[in-house]
Amino acid sequence: MTSITDTKTRADCLTIARIMQQATKSKPKMWGSSIVGFGTYYYTYDSGREGDWFLAGFSPRRQSLTLYLMGGYAKEGELMQKLGKHKTGKSCLYFKSLDDIDLATLKKLIQQSLKRLARYQTAKRRTSQ
Repeated sequence: MTSITDTKTRADCLTIARIMQQATKSKPKMWGSSIVGFGTYYYTYDSGREGDWFLAGFSPRRQSLTLYLMGGYAKEGELMQKLGKHKTGKSCLYFKSLDDIDLATLKKLIQQSLKRLARYQTAKRRTSQ
């Protein structure tokens, strides 16, 4: 993260990294050139595509900080309303700064995503046996 020149963005990234490391109980790892991921899980799509991916991750993009939570956001309506100023994609959460976000809500959102992903992985293992 030393390559992040903006001191506020760097501080935000260090805070996010600390939160994700605590939630996943995993050390950060670079996934490509710009995504910091925590933990891993193995996925298999119905199409047959398979691989490893991180449980939770983030990237300091030019336009915004991007969080990747594999559990998605569709079922988190109440938390999303409390979160603060943000935008979402399917499993991406975008915001300009942690100043715009309620940290307690963000922590809960990360925890919920990890729980949902764990349930999904358990169900997948049961159906493949």
